[in-house]
Amino acid sequence: MNRDAAGQSEGLFIVVSAPSGTGKTSILKALMQNCPNIMFSVSYTTRPPRPGEVDGRDYHFISEQEFRERIAAGEFAEWVENYGQLYGTSGKTMRAFLEQGFDLMLDVEARGAQALKTNYPGGIFVFVLPPSLAELRKRLGGRGCESEEAMKRRLDKAVDEIREIGWYDYVIFNDRLEDAVDRLRSIYVAEKSRRERLTERIEGFLA
Repeated sequence: MNRDAAGQSEGLFIVVSAPSGTGKTSILKALMQNCPNIMFSVSYTTRPPRPGEVDGRDYHFISEQEFRERIAAGEFAEWVENYGQLYGTSGKTMRAFLEQGFDLMLDVEARGAQALKTNYPGGIFVFVLPPSLAELRKRLGGRGCESEEAMKRRLDKAVDEIREIGWYDYVIFNDRLEDAVDRLRSIYVAEKSRRERLTERIEGFLA
């Protein structure tokens, strides 16, 4: 099993969750540019690609039949259904990265994050919040022409997700993108320096 420069036998993984419209994707993209040593876990989904999205970079786009076959085979570390589409994280890929000493960033909604917290001890869980619910409503409204009913459903779902915040390790308010990115990077740097993650290097130093 490979070890990284700090003498760690496994990489750490950080799970980031947020309601739609919070700016999570922008935060993660900026962080990955600043921290090229962090790998991004590309999720699987049955939804069609949006303009500009690339298969294998943004998501692995697969059919619902293939997705359900992978569920039956136990391939997903977590999976959820959201607005009629399926999303999931490959357990095999996740374990392979961590066992090789790579650090991993995962973009997972609250239900999937809770499954990871149960099945994969040691992860770091971060929830991103908008400046306010009023701002979130404004951002959701700017995404396209939706009925008031559809908007209410999205906002209600966002509130339900926010209610899960109590079991997350860290919370970041996305008032300003640059500050939110700095806070997430600070969490990563601090977690890399936890004593229990450096046990082997400490023992080697003392020896």
